[in-house]
Amino acid sequence: MKNVKESANFIWSIADLLRGDYRQSDYGKVILPLTVLRRLDCVLEPTKADVLQKFEQFKTSNVTNLDPILNKASGFKFHNHSKFDFSKLIADPNNIASNLRNYINGFSEDAREIIEQFEFDNQINKMDDNNLLFMVVKRFQEVDLHPDRISSMEMGYMFEELIRKFAEISNETAGEHFTPREVIKLMVNILFLDDREILTKKGITKTIYDCCAGTGGMLSVAEEYLNELNPDARLEVFGQELNAESYAICKSDLLIKGQNPSNIKKGNSISEDQLSTEKFDYLITNPPFGVKWEKFAKPVKKEHDELGHGGRFGAGIPSVSDGSFLFLMHLMSKMKRPEDGGSRLAIVFNGSPLFSGSPSKTKNESSIRQWIIENDLLEAVIALPNQLFYNTGISTYIWVISNHKPKERKGKVQLINAVDFFKKMSKSLGNKRNEITKKQIADITKIYGDFEPNEFSKIFDNKDFGYAKVTVERPERNTKGEVIKDKKGNPKADSSLRDTENIPLKMDFNDYMAKEVLPHVPDAWIDESKTNIGYEVNFTKYFYQYKPLRSLEEIRRDIMAIEQETDGLLKTVLE
Repeated sequence: MKNVKESANFIWSIADLLRGDYRQSDYGKVILPLTVLRRLDCVLEPTKADVLQKFEQFKTSNVTNLDPILNKASGFKFHNHSKFDFSKLIADPNNIASNLRNYINGFSEDAREIIEQFEFDNQINKMDDNNLLFMVVKRFQEVDLHPDRISSMEMGYMFEELIRKFAEISNETAGEHFTPREVIKLMVNILFLDDREILTKKGITKTIYDCCAGTGGMLSVAEEYLNELNPDARLEVFGQELNAESYAICKSDLLIKGQNPSNIKKGNSISEDQLSTEKFDYLITNPPFGVKWEKFAKPVKKEHDELGHGGRFGAGIPSVSDGSFLFLMHLMSKMKRPEDGGSRLAIVFNGSPLFSGSPSKTKNESSIRQWIIENDLLEAVIALPNQLFYNTGISTYIWVISNHKPKERKGKVQLINAVDFFKKMSKSLGNKRNEITKKQIADITKIYGDFEPNEFSKIFDNKDFGYAKVTVERPERNTKGEVIKDKKGNPKADSSLRDTENIPLKMDFNDYMAKEVLPHVPDAWIDESKTNIGYEVNFTKYFYQYKPLRSLEEIRRDIMAIEQETDGLLKTVLE
């Protein structure tokens, strides 16, 4: 990681040249596209002469599309046929702007589209007008970003570090586009664990999809993991990303690695799903936490009302204040059918999806949980340590979803309490003060794989999370205290005395009433027409450990000790 830190610091230092002419919040508009350009330049450097030779050879021929020929010469799925590269650009300071444009236009279509996402042409003009362009390009020419020196994984780290720094100085949400690598590794470990036998077969091809792809970190880690497990296997990666800069970085990474860049789509995956007909073997994402989604509520509600379970959102509609469940339902709609091999999914959530939403006739968060659990799709929930993420210190959880559970997991849900599996970082990054070590990742993965109850793992039946929200009625009485009856001769309910009770699904309703309600209000009854079924995962309750209260004597001793200490301090001050 030494190369990464050195290169990231060097690139970050280039931003000093922009000081005065650029607002700090705009540094990224220059630094990020030039980092991508320099990376592409370093990748293509060894075969640049071959590409130029082929270009000269064929440019006057009848071949209408030179891209396949020039890509073959470059050894990648892209090329650059401009005579310029970063070394040649700085050899002609007086024409730097026009030469840089010529260089960018020399890229093949996929690579050129990446640079266009940054709207970099505006910055070329601005830097040229302020006599900055040559100095900035020269500094970038001095950093070596070739994959032999900085791997794809390390390059991902570097982009994320740069994005985080730019976001911090411009007071944006630092780290909103990425997930700590150790969390991704844990998710990927768990996704692939039960499939190791399949994944080690020769020539195997699998697919993975991230609907909030960011800079492509999750897809990169998954691809690298499978490559380590089986160099003969291929993981074809797919994704969609809303942020233009993150999309461009993700796509450039795929180009360099020889993946199909058209598998990464740009746009909002909920309101404009661009892979609507695709199904995948694995699905993984870290959606934005607690984000309001009223901007695209209309198409979501329309899909829910008109298509039901034939669309993505048949299970229910979450509150507009938090769209987390929309991303989960979106991913679940892309799982392969069990008869086609099935799929597994890992998603990062905050605590809200575990319990938000009350059972009702309208389909909300509770009915989404009900649909997931009653269809035996929830495999595990893992509570992560706090302060793992760059942009939030709140509690986070990994949900593992599968539609082809192993036999021993059928009808069961495993809860894993991994909140203490971390070590303090020597230096915090934004809100990230903790990290999960390699050994801790292995330990959590083993707890999951062993599927046994212990201090950190609890196994439940699906039904354990369900309850009935029942309406308990009491009769209306007249001034004499007599029960008022309706036309059918039944007691008329008094709405002012109406109450509700949550009764676990595993408990007989009559037994519950006899034990918990009737001893206090013997005239009560349940109005079954108003009963609603709900599901929640009360994680804290299941792992609660009773800590006895301190004795009054202990508290008294502490107070006396503090009083003596305070008295001593006062004397020192007064003297």
